[in-house]
Amino acid sequence: MNKFMKWVEDKLVPPMAKIGNQRHLLAIRNGVVSTLSLILIGTFFMVFVNLPVPAWKAALAPYTEMIVMPYRVTLGLMAIYATFVMGSDLAKSYKLDGVTGGILSLGAFFMLQMPTNILTPKKAPMGYVLPMSSLGASGMFTGILSMIVAVEIYRFFQSHNITIKMPDQVPPAVARSFEALIPSAVIMTLFWLIRDVAKIDVNSLLLDLFHPLTNILGNNLLGALLPMFLIHILWSFGIHGMSIVGSVVRPIWLIMLDDNAKALASGTAATKLPYIAPEQFYQWTVTIGGAGATVVVAALFLIVCKSKFLKEVGRFSIVPGIFNINEPMIFGAPMMLNPYMFIPFNVVPLVLTTISYFAVKLGLVNGFTSLQAWTLPAPIGGYLSAGNDWRMIILILVNLAVATIIYFPFVKAYDKHMLDVEQNGDDTKDGATDAASANA
Repeated sequence: MNKFMKWVEDKLVPPMAKIGNQRHLLAIRNGVVSTLSLILIGTFFMVFVNLPVPAWKAALAPYTEMIVMPYRVTLGLMAIYATFVMGSDLAKSYKLDGVTGGILSLGAFFMLQMPTNILTPKKAPMGYVLPMSSLGASGMFTGILSMIVAVEIYRFFQSHNITIKMPDQVPPAVARSFEALIPSAVIMTLFWLIRDVAKIDVNSLLLDLFHPLTNILGNNLLGALLPMFLIHILWSFGIHGMSIVGSVVRPIWLIMLDDNAKALASGTAATKLPYIAPEQFYQWTVTIGGAGATVVVAALFLIVCKSKFLKEVGRFSIVPGIFNINEPMIFGAPMMLNPYMFIPFNVVPLVLTTISYFAVKLGLVNGFTSLQAWTLPAPIGGYLSAGNDWRMIILILVNLAVATIIYFPFVKAYDKHMLDVEQNGDDTKDGATDAASANA
């Protein structure tokens, strides 16, 4: 075990830490996260019209399209919001103007969409519309590509001083517009040639490219296990696993959630949705109370441990854990770099993922169709996110029981060690617990 932990710490952690700080991945993460407040509101309306009460659905049927409009302009347009923020964030990381970076990225993104004239006969330009199917989660990959290309072109011209300089007396906003004129011309011309002249549907190409990966992550057990394995290995060594892995796979998770919601809205049964494992699958059934389902560890520390230190950690961790905030446990116990907790912290998510995967796959519970506030207690969040399915509450309680059983012997062993430290001052049994001893 010690050799394995040393290998991970020496070989795996350093490159993953660098990846976590990579500017393009940070921009993607920030762009996606920036849309969550809108998506939360939008998905509420989708849940509202899909309450599992036939009489309710029948009563709302004539008004369904009107009621779900906030959903269509939030999750349905999320690629627009995210592309602007991603471009702004990436430009700022290069110490360029953030607004210009966002605008250029958004312009490039729109140039890759193909407007359709819906009038008969065709009367340009009044009849042109943009299809919403490529402006939501399905357009995220196009937004990411547009953001990277646009900002990198902008940076090239700025770094080589190929810009139109205005006198100092010109207002800054006007000066920035002229400075971006040359890169804007290059970006818009390039993307016009790709989409309108060459007729290359970049959005469809990217979706086709990532479709196998989406199926692997969303409907394959090994694919569903992989994100949990990587996230928790990184957390075990003090690196925020979700910030790294989430930056890569969250756009794919959003596509899964969007497709599930569309399928539900079109009449697909909630137990027959296209994807098993969008992000909400993990959020509500696996990482209950935070990474590693550590809310059960806080409860065990309080109930079964005799160590004063562990009881205190349990006391200040249990309430945040109920609301899915587990940094007090991660850094207080600590869970990271702790040989007593390493095995259960990494095994529990894999076991819970497997149980939940088959529960959804076999139709024992609904699939996930909406995004809920991540601070909700898991039974409530899972119930709402799975279309108000009471069976999801039972699944979550079963998973909590399983996690408790797995953690129990390791918590007892850790408690025995910490008692030795407290009673005898013996902190030499395992150097990885020195941090915990110092806090005790």
